[in-house]
Amino acid sequence: MSRTLFTTLLFAYMFGGLMAQRPIKVACVGNSITYGYGIDNRERDSYPAQLQRLLGEGYEVGNFGKSGATLLRRAFRPYFDQKEFQDAMHFAGDIVVIHLGINDTDPRAWPNYGDEFIPDYLALIDSLRSVNPKARFLIARMTPIADRHPRFLSGTKQWHGEIQQAIETVARVSGAELIDFHEALYPYPWMLPDAIHPNAEGAGRLAQEVYQGITGDYGGLQLPSIFSDHMVLQRRQPLSLEGTANAADLVRLTLADAKGETITSAEAVTDNRGRWKLSIPALRTAEGLTLTICSTPKGGKKPIRQLTFHDVAVGEVWLCSGQSNMAFRMNEERKGRADAAHATDPGLRLFDMKERWATDNVTWTESAIDSVRHLHYYYPASWQQADPESVSRFSAVAYHFGRVLRDSLKCPVGLICNAIGGSTTESWIDRNTLETQFPAILHDWLHNDFIQDWCRGRACKNLGLGDKAPSLYFTPPTGDFRQRHPYEPCYLYEAGIKPLQHYPLRGVIWYQGESNAHNLDTHARLFRLLVRAWRHDWKQPRMPFHFVQLSSLNRPSWPAFRDSQRRLTAELPDVGMVVTTDVGDSLNVHPSDKRTVGERLARQALVQDYDFNLLPGGPEVVSATVHNGKISLRFRYAEGLRTLDAQVARTFEVAGPDGIFHPAEAAIEQNHILLSCPAVVEPQRVRYAWQPFTRANVCNIDGLPLSTFVIDIR
Repeated sequence: MSRTLFTTLLFAYMFGGLMAQRPIKVACVGNSITYGYGIDNRERDSYPAQLQRLLGEGYEVGNFGKSGATLLRRAFRPYFDQKEFQDAMHFAGDIVVIHLGINDTDPRAWPNYGDEFIPDYLALIDSLRSVNPKARFLIARMTPIADRHPRFLSGTKQWHGEIQQAIETVARVSGAELIDFHEALYPYPWMLPDAIHPNAEGAGRLAQEVYQGITGDYGGLQLPSIFSDHMVLQRRQPLSLEGTANAADLVRLTLADAKGETITSAEAVTDNRGRWKLSIPALRTAEGLTLTICSTPKGGKKPIRQLTFHDVAVGEVWLCSGQSNMAFRMNEERKGRADAAHATDPGLRLFDMKERWATDNVTWTESAIDSVRHLHYYYPASWQQADPESVSRFSAVAYHFGRVLRDSLKCPVGLICNAIGGSTTESWIDRNTLETQFPAILHDWLHNDFIQDWCRGRACKNLGLGDKAPSLYFTPPTGDFRQRHPYEPCYLYEAGIKPLQHYPLRGVIWYQGESNAHNLDTHARLFRLLVRAWRHDWKQPRMPFHFVQLSSLNRPSWPAFRDSQRRLTAELPDVGMVVTTDVGDSLNVHPSDKRTVGERLARQALVQDYDFNLLPGGPEVVSATVHNGKISLRFRYAEGLRTLDAQVARTFEVAGPDGIFHPAEAAIEQNHILLSCPAVVEPQRVRYAWQPFTRANVCNIDGLPLSTFVIDIR
């Protein structure tokens, strides 16, 4: 071999070895969030720095973030014009991660040049690709802008959403992979100290998102915790089940009967974010099934992970939610211990989500507060067959509801209960809904009188901030936004609804309102948002929603609140209300007779959702007219109109033009009521059961009571 040839081969070998050892370059392009603005030690804790530690020595991560940079080339600080852009071009990354757009929400940018965002973004990608044609691009949906930002209400929220859609379009058009910086931080607003820039922990979440996007390592096949042995799948409707696995994995589902024969199967390939969704056709009622879900890597022949769930049933699944009267356990109910002792029923399955820290009048430990802040509020749960032990600690209302459904439908019934004592309506609504529909309730929630003062005071006690609700008349101390609590707007949605991952349901039963009774107008607005948002989440526009009207208690605001709840049922489709004033307790917000409440909820569901031929509930007032000098009240569902105690009908009142109500005498005639009130010459309004704790006694043939109401005379 000649010296020249030997030298050439040796050089080629050495150069090839060096090339093989060259680290993969990762260019992090972006604005101040990429740069690490606001992080004490950004060289160590910015997201690119943390990404470097995650990826290890085989990668070289470059931080090319520029504070204040816009994507738009004609805005106030275009990234194209910055030194960081030139540095990124020179770096010629093998992988390019882009996070831009936050500064384009400025009124100087998006309103003027928004139409240029997509072409400008594509031009940026083309420029960076020109120095490395084989570069792989990951572009990020933008991090959140918290409602505390001063421009949040003046267009920033709306423009932020519009830019997110534009970024998704860019990913689709350019072939870039889309990763999600928004979802990584959205449930953790305290990680955004100035409402925009993440702290070191938030930057760590972004680094993890990029690491997973680059490596495809999402921890392998994972399912929501609601998947377990004894689970119940909803029958008679197509089902969508979702989870995560590593990117590009093939996920396969098989549902087999007791003989091992396949009933149905489905498969899907995970996207670049590790997400998968499997759709299976409607299932018939069944028990004793086995559900198997496995994942196989791209190009692999054998599954690397398999999850198997035994004793799976197909039947009716209901979510049971709300506050303490729904959380009220069977072993606390009047006859609950005796009923629980005989409650063994393998066809009734319970998924009981219990809180780690009750909202009692105590101060939580620092570790508890930190866990709550990180949304670790519920204990892990699994499906359990009904037996004396599981039933005794389960919701009494929910159990009696499920018991009646089991007896009437003759099919498996699954009940998911996540109710939390004292919780507010707003705590169960997702953040985006409140940000767009009711942003004022998010603002400084511990000093916000949209939120009941008792709830704010109890939260302060739990969080170690004092024994009372903070005054509404002084500027709150800096840092309050860092505190999280189950009564905070959005919290229980993020901790207790979102983890269900849209697990298929038949409907919802709801017992809540006590913690919103101080402001019936606010509650009415929130309740509408709650129902619509949950239906949107589950992609069921007419998902049944049955709720319990507040009972009788000596609290002055409750009569008007009960009437407001009654009126909501007329406004919202497929929403029903059960009346419980006859089983209230004048001194106890937790009446002990939960059997009656659960049975009434079940009755209403059987009528409205399963077509049983029964009266769904108590009489409902339809009209009030004057006839022959008397006021005639007409009702629906008034068959066999009578009184609960065989006494004269009571608590009716009439008002004239002065608005002052006077007691009226009532007579029941042929399923309607005639009122006489000599004290009112020109009657204009009628009301009934308008006492906080009422002795109202009108009911129909099935003993179902008439609701509190006020109605104009026509």
